[in-house]
Amino acid sequence: MAGSRCAAGIVAGTALTAACGGDPGIDVPPPPPTEVREVVDTLHGVDVPDPYRWLEDQEAPETRAWIDAQNAHTDAVLGALPGRDELRAQAASVLERDVVGLPNERGGRYFYSKRRADQDLSVVYVREGLDGEDRVLIDPHPMSPDHTTSVALRDISDDGARVVYGVREGGVDEVEIRVRDVDTGEDLADVLPPARYGAVTLAPDGGGLYYERYGNVTPRVMYHAFGTPLADDRQLFGEGYERYQIPSTVVSDDGRWMVVHVIEGSSGPTSIHVKDLERDTPFVTAIADGVSESWASFAGGELVIVTNLDAPNRRVVLVDPADPGFEGWRDVVPERNDVVVEGAAALGGKLAVSYLQDVQPRVAVHELDGTHVRDIAFDTLGSVGGGSGRWTSDEAFFTFQTFHVPSTIYRYDLATGEQSVWAEPVLPADAAAYEVTQRRFASKDGTEVPMFVVHPPDVALDGTNPTLLTGYGGFNNAMTPAFSALATTWLESGGVFALANLRGGSEFGEAWHRAGMLESKQNVFDDFIAAAEHLVAEGYTSPEHLAIRGGSNGGLLVGAVSNQRPDLFGAVVCTYPLLDMVRYHQFLVASFWVPEYGSSDDPEQFAYIHAYSPYHNVVDGGDYPATLYLSGDGDTRVAPLHARKMTALMQARNGSDNPILLRYHTAAGHSGGQPVSQQIDEMVDTVSFLLWQVGRE
Repeated sequence: MAGSRCAAGIVAGTALTAACGGDPGIDVPPPPPTEVREVVDTLHGVDVPDPYRWLEDQEAPETRAWIDAQNAHTDAVLGALPGRDELRAQAASVLERDVVGLPNERGGRYFYSKRRADQDLSVVYVREGLDGEDRVLIDPHPMSPDHTTSVALRDISDDGARVVYGVREGGVDEVEIRVRDVDTGEDLADVLPPARYGAVTLAPDGGGLYYERYGNVTPRVMYHAFGTPLADDRQLFGEGYERYQIPSTVVSDDGRWMVVHVIEGSSGPTSIHVKDLERDTPFVTAIADGVSESWASFAGGELVIVTNLDAPNRRVVLVDPADPGFEGWRDVVPERNDVVVEGAAALGGKLAVSYLQDVQPRVAVHELDGTHVRDIAFDTLGSVGGGSGRWTSDEAFFTFQTFHVPSTIYRYDLATGEQSVWAEPVLPADAAAYEVTQRRFASKDGTEVPMFVVHPPDVALDGTNPTLLTGYGGFNNAMTPAFSALATTWLESGGVFALANLRGGSEFGEAWHRAGMLESKQNVFDDFIAAAEHLVAEGYTSPEHLAIRGGSNGGLLVGAVSNQRPDLFGAVVCTYPLLDMVRYHQFLVASFWVPEYGSSDDPEQFAYIHAYSPYHNVVDGGDYPATLYLSGDGDTRVAPLHARKMTALMQARNGSDNPILLRYHTAAGHSGGQPVSQQIDEMVDTVSFLLWQVGRE
């Protein structure tokens, strides 16, 4: 894989001939130099060098100067590629379209978000009745001149008179909480300042709201009475808990019961605690075994719980909230070997049970006694999701989508099974131009792993297709056929798109998750490498035409595998990544992730973490693929220091002349909120970089 790659792709019918090293039209300058400051820690008897620790200080003048120099270098390299105007038009055709969110009905009003094709951000609308007039309720566009402030609904009162919404600056996790009167369009004086909030729920009596705080404080559930100082807010739950624990609260429709879940980190065991708010009795623990994961909601006067207690593929149970102990749980939907239950929504007096069958999301409707009523499913490979509605209404809303087809929203009658289209997107690509297939391959240890591949029906299996492979493999998250603007842009640019369902996710239950966490994390990397080898072996592509992309935990994934098998990939896009796994847990909220990864503070865990940590496994003079890192100041979840340090290290040690680039945003982060105009800029950077490196020769 030595040497730069000169390649060509097809964008909107125009040849994108990307030049590199040997083309006199494109001069790829060397990256800006980065000062080395020798730092060596000794952990458990092992010397651990960290030559770019000084880049951890995000606000230091020398770090800001370094960021500016890196962005200028990336601008010079990517800006010189031909065909970017055509690619921008292609990306705009995918991203500049109407996008409608799932509606929620309260008091005869329908609340939903919508972003018109000519807008940067989603706007919150309210519709008076099913067929009534729409009006703007909350428009974030005037809130910031560069459209980096976004809004999102958090709760709606039962009578539809008030809404709670969050205001996010850039992509940070911290939001400000506001309450708006729907009739007047005015906000209440009550404002929760920017912080990490979980659920924010209006009290059914209208007197205040419940909210969760976590992150930079120990987890707690609070009550705020409208019109009173925040200092007088009352803590209902949280005494004795630690910062790495996360609360998740549900309040019954009648306001009598509160359920608080406590998660041990981002994907650890979950306990359930129930309080009678009407009588103000102490919380009663339903389950806290330190092993299982259970999630409760309300179905009328009962608790419906989805649990993996004695059921790795999960089951659905019911219990009386007045006596919620797990000993009294009774099965409604028992565990099955062929499906994994994901959730159960109480709608129209029934349970809409969402599940995965062979990594495809489906929904089944059950009576409260468990009787199966009907399935909600589609013939093509894709995802059924949504399930917004109410226990007291037969009306519900579901979605269906796949990689290159955005969500169609269906209005569904729980009583009759009749459905109609509520919102249908303008397709950014011809749905018939691509097909979704599901492949299976053997990983290093023989485990069978599935993968979705999207391509034209007549794809030539001659090894020349520019192919983009992605995955995640962690935190019990299943990767299903969901719409992707990147996948669509890539397909429209002449590529093949693939998504591997790696261990560490929830695709096949808790056993699949545990097979990709802690000391078994290497399985995830092995699965991804095997997915790449399968695509090559089957003729979809070849190493020089194969690119990989991953973000967050997926950024760790592509960082690790490009170290372990640099010969297998032509290009890497690594976004908002975890890369220094020895020090990751010391920054921001990363202590949440210790149950998933482990910690270098523990000598046994340090051994396997250090063995795969991308930042600690870059070989001096290694023949590495071209790599584009993306991160930014607004990421308050995964510290952007990971991308800064790794960029510097890779630029210093890379033995090939393949470019190592960093695109660093000063007003974007992990949690979205990026205006469409910036999304288009990032799409152009990403796809032009990939086609430059792995496009057709």
